[in-house]
Amino acid sequence: MKRAEHDVVVIGGGPGGYVAAIRAAQLGFNTACIDENEVFGGTCLRVGCIPSKALLESSHLYHVTQSQLGQHGVQVGSVGLDLSAMLARKDKVVSQLTGGVTMLLKRNKITAYHGRGKLSSVDTVAVETAEGPLEIRAKHIVLATGSRPATMRGVEYDGDRIGDSTTALNYPEVPKRLVVIGGGYIGLELGSVWNRLGSQVTVLEAMDRVLPGLDHEIGQLAHREFQKQGIEFRTGSWVEGATFDGKKCTVQCKGSEPIECDRVLLSTGRVPCSDDLGLDGVGIETDRRGFVPVDENFQTAVQGVYAVGDLLGGAMLAHKASEEGIVCVERIAGMKSHVNYGAIPAVVYTHPEIASVGQTEEQLKDAGIEYIKGICPYGASGRALALGEPSGRVKVLADAKTDRVLGVHIIGAHAGDLIAEATAAIEFGASSEDIARCCHAHPTLSELLHEAAMAVSKRAIHTA
Repeated sequence: MKRAEHDVVVIGGGPGGYVAAIRAAQLGFNTACIDENEVFGGTCLRVGCIPSKALLESSHLYHVTQSQLGQHGVQVGSVGLDLSAMLARKDKVVSQLTGGVTMLLKRNKITAYHGRGKLSSVDTVAVETAEGPLEIRAKHIVLATGSRPATMRGVEYDGDRIGDSTTALNYPEVPKRLVVIGGGYIGLELGSVWNRLGSQVTVLEAMDRVLPGLDHEIGQLAHREFQKQGIEFRTGSWVEGATFDGKKCTVQCKGSEPIECDRVLLSTGRVPCSDDLGLDGVGIETDRRGFVPVDENFQTAVQGVYAVGDLLGGAMLAHKASEEGIVCVERIAGMKSHVNYGAIPAVVYTHPEIASVGQTEEQLKDAGIEYIKGICPYGASGRALALGEPSGRVKVLADAKTDRVLGVHIIGAHAGDLIAEATAAIEFGASSEDIARCCHAHPTLSELLHEAAMAVSKRAIHTA
């Protein structure tokens, strides 16, 4: 058996893992990163964030060319769809970025191992590589193995006709009818892709509304916008089973008639990849859902073994995992950095985009916190009108006593970019007046946040 030794070993090459490895190398640690896939980048780069956004962009351009260019005075002939070319472009984007991660690891002199890694002792990782077994000793071991799509009882997953988000990135043809089980952001993003390309999409959600984690008002606006786009929603639908008989898929919901379709996308959340990591053998217990408990240093119950990202639960977001990976190794190095979980933005890349940071109105009410809100509709923005994007809203929530910004929620064009300013405001404890006192360029969409901040203190100019 081959053996190696490093200061820091990271198991998992996704946004939590490779970022942690790079930061560890920057801090002077002899670092290694292990991933079982042929390329680094994790779910996000390979089969998650990046390929889905590539398809969202391509499908949006197809839809705009089909139905919206005329209002700009641009006349086009018949518009065709080359799905294979669209998928090839998606794969090229993924290849460029995963190749970039490999380059970054080399540039930072990080040893890369390809294989399945697991703890064999508190300071040793056993790796099954293509060249044979490998044993790596390290003083510090960081677990960053991410998550995978959740399964569901009664849904006969086959990875083809009945599949998950990974399957939905590579449908060989546009399904005439697609049923999405789950009304969260992943289901709505991929449902939007295939809806734009011509599929009749039905979303089944067990709760009484889609995007249940969002601010309720923003979620209602999103629901209406997606319905206008032709997506059918059936909330309060409890799926009992989904099968494929060789010709068609059938989805059965409690108390409803069966739904027949061409494909089923199961999108009911994600579960941590904490199994088969050797945790039990070294004394690390997970909770009932498989998440790994850690302390403020991201250290598990075993000294020298740490965990970050989706293994911890909470918001399963790539940028959260990266922040945790950085802070984890900085804590190992003796630094006093931290993650501000109150300033982690979230974005849904549908059209319109949806973005939020901080607390929702519902959370503030439940906590008994008095707040004031300011709202600015997209229709009040000259830039939004020029873009042909008048639908949307920006909402700023501020403490009624201190005016400190507690939450910002946006639905509309480029919401994912606009949320950055709001995140910075919350990170630095800014007030709504601080945002209002900052001069925003005209005409830009950023003026929407400026106007909403002014509306908190009833000083709005363009929406008075």
